[in-house]
Amino acid sequence: MSGNAPTAADPAVAGHAAPGGTAPGVWADVVGQDAAVAQFRRAASPQGSLAQAWLITGPPGSGRSTAARAFAATLQCETGTGCGHCRSCRTVLANTHPDVTVVATDKLSIAKEEVRGLVMTAQRAPATGRYRVLIVEDADRMSAGTFNVLLKSIEEPPPSTVWMLCAPSAEDLAPTIKSRCRLVALSVPPSDVVAELLRRRDGVDENLAMRSARAAQGHIGLALRYATQEGALAAREESARTLLGLRGAGEAVLAAQALVDRATAEAKAHADTVAVEEKERFLRSAGIDDGKVPPSLRSQVRQLEEDAKRRQTRLVRDVLDRYLLDVHSVLRDVLSRQLGSGSELVNVEVADEIERSAGGGSAKTTLGLLEAVQETRARISGNVPPLLAIEALLARLAVSQR
Repeated sequence: MSGNAPTAADPAVAGHAAPGGTAPGVWADVVGQDAAVAQFRRAASPQGSLAQAWLITGPPGSGRSTAARAFAATLQCETGTGCGHCRSCRTVLANTHPDVTVVATDKLSIAKEEVRGLVMTAQRAPATGRYRVLIVEDADRMSAGTFNVLLKSIEEPPPSTVWMLCAPSAEDLAPTIKSRCRLVALSVPPSDVVAELLRRRDGVDENLAMRSARAAQGHIGLALRYATQEGALAAREESARTLLGLRGAGEAVLAAQALVDRATAEAKAHADTVAVEEKERFLRSAGIDDGKVPPSLRSQVRQLEEDAKRRQTRLVRDVLDRYLLDVHSVLRDVLSRQLGSGSELVNVEVADEIERSAGGGSAKTTLGLLEAVQETRARISGNVPPLLAIEALLARLAVSQR
């Protein structure tokens, strides 16, 4: 989501419904989720029934954390409506409200210590707002032991505490946790709705917004990346052509190595940037301005370094998973042409290559490849070495295209 609070110039903040059917105010960026927004707003109203634990589920890019923050802002809103322009709404959306705590991680898991701190925060009365709100993004990254730390606070929260857990699906959380939460399920927003958001919120050109939204398959964050990062769409299209052009195991092995190398470099660059920022913040907070860390603080610096390594590992997997979703979309386009479904292509820029691939294979084979993509995603998330998993998939695909 955009980290900036809406301004009075935004039609949603000015009290008018935003394009694409979105609600006004803090809900302007929660697109394509009308039923969920209505449920949240009803619960926050004086006539509603406000549960103290919520589970917000939806595919990656559906806007889980955006919805959670909008709901938190509505709960804290000085008018009770999520107006978007009062101080409480602005500070929640800017992540500076003292009574709204957000836990987000780009590491492999959320640590028990972090959740214990969150549980302690949950016991405190609100400082300025009406509620103490705790949002856990990627709650599926908690282990069974971490869920146990959280369970008691979810079961018996203080009267003014509201928990919001975000995860891809309810099955990703322990049964003891999900059974105590009110479920709100989000869906993948349509491409035209995502494109409208990019145009309205980010000023993206209409044609580029539509291309980016279609390529991202409803993933809002990824659509923004395609629209704003130079060369991102072109690289995706080139990857699709390479995929459809594989004809032998040797080519597959080389393509897999190049992909993993690229994912590792991208992840390392991001992880290094974050690591430097975190270390600088730590040194400033410790009053160290010459870079010399005293022995008593060296263990904390080492912990920051370990966190950076775990972050890089997770980011490599995330980048590869993004690629596998692109592979899935290409194969789905091929299957669509083989079945003559008439569905609009996701990858229209490589339509010629898709037509050739569809004509040279069978729908049964393509279905098997689509299943193989999902198996590869599961293997990588289950700690199978990424290179081996990607090699196996691309080799199978190359053989099918001979």
